[in-house]
Amino acid sequence: MLVINSGSSSFKYQLLDMATERTLASGLVERIGEAVGVARHTVYATPTDGPAPAFLDATRTRELPIPDHTAGFAVMLEAFASDGPSLDEQPPVAVGHRVVHGGARFFEPTLITPLVEINIDELSVLAPLHNPANLAGIRAARRAFPDVPHVAVFDTAFHQTLAPAAFTYAIDAEVAASHRIRRYGFHGTSHKFVSEAAAAFLGRPLDELKQIVFHLGNGASVTAIDGGRSIDTSMGFTPLEGLVMGTRSGDIDPAVLLQLTRRAGMDVDALDDLLNKRSGLLGLAGSNDLRDIRAGIERGDERAVLAFEVYVHRLRAYAGAYLAQLGGADVISFTAGVGENTPLVRAGALETLGFAGVEIDPDRNESPDRGIRVISTDASRVTVLVVPTDEELEIARQTLAVSRA
Repeated sequence: MLVINSGSSSFKYQLLDMATERTLASGLVERIGEAVGVARHTVYATPTDGPAPAFLDATRTRELPIPDHTAGFAVMLEAFASDGPSLDEQPPVAVGHRVVHGGARFFEPTLITPLVEINIDELSVLAPLHNPANLAGIRAARRAFPDVPHVAVFDTAFHQTLAPAAFTYAIDAEVAASHRIRRYGFHGTSHKFVSEAAAAFLGRPLDELKQIVFHLGNGASVTAIDGGRSIDTSMGFTPLEGLVMGTRSGDIDPAVLLQLTRRAGMDVDALDDLLNKRSGLLGLAGSNDLRDIRAGIERGDERAVLAFEVYVHRLRAYAGAYLAQLGGADVISFTAGVGENTPLVRAGALETLGFAGVEIDPDRNESPDRGIRVISTDASRVTVLVVPTDEELEIARQTLAVSRA
């Protein structure tokens, strides 16, 4: 199974053996359209007891002109041919594509047809930075692999189970309907994967669990999941709403934008740049990297201290809100770069939730172990987990299911 995650000037790919759910190769083609592009291709060693052929674990980087996505796919195919695994010997049975926005039209992974492409293009009005890039990757991939099914897996699909009370904004109903303004939610592929992985790890039926999943990376979101169904999520009409993120503000009084327009003379583009690229941790502390924030805290940098406190305050606020929406929780999971690797954030986010039966074990939380693991105490009424996410594997699973149907 080949999984593609395409951006405007780059795309990532991963080849997976679905019999073992093991990654055979992955790569990144970037700086598409610039004078010199970069292509990296990594082939992973096969465990000695694995059923697949063994390849050397190695990465090769090339620099060359890559004028467009079609040229990028040609570079990718050359890398497979020269470095392996051979796509002639192990051809993909299907290609899965990450698509950011499915609007209210796509509730599940969908076989890509010309009509689906038209719909993805039309939904670009809701995700102008993402859907056009996703579509460029789809079209280039369909030219490169014309004889296999291509499947779109939408970030928003998992949140289509939100009730109207959760996805409706309290603005003029006709205006909202006319411009399709509602909460859509994002990171759905990750939230789905993590909630299902948590249930499997605990050996409990998914449909019996009330879960809160924190996906904390440079972009960040939290979702309340009841019986495997998303019932509330922090990101909204766009990925800007919700938690404090690396460069995004998260929740903010809309009147702030009116004030900046009237008093500071900022136009729409300036506001967009401010909220998406110059806010969050970067705006507060000068860096969007939690490692820099931690280092600043250790040396007594007041900006870093405040940035961390604001970040954690928002996490606690959403944790409390979702405990209320769910009526309590069985499991709270942390995932993605920050969630998986920053004990200080995990401890801070849950520090005040003892009233709800949440108890973190400091030693377990600080453990350098990798993989899915429990970080709560044995006495905690809520199990707290660290669950490494794998969005590519989730896309591959959904793609396989559709291609077999």
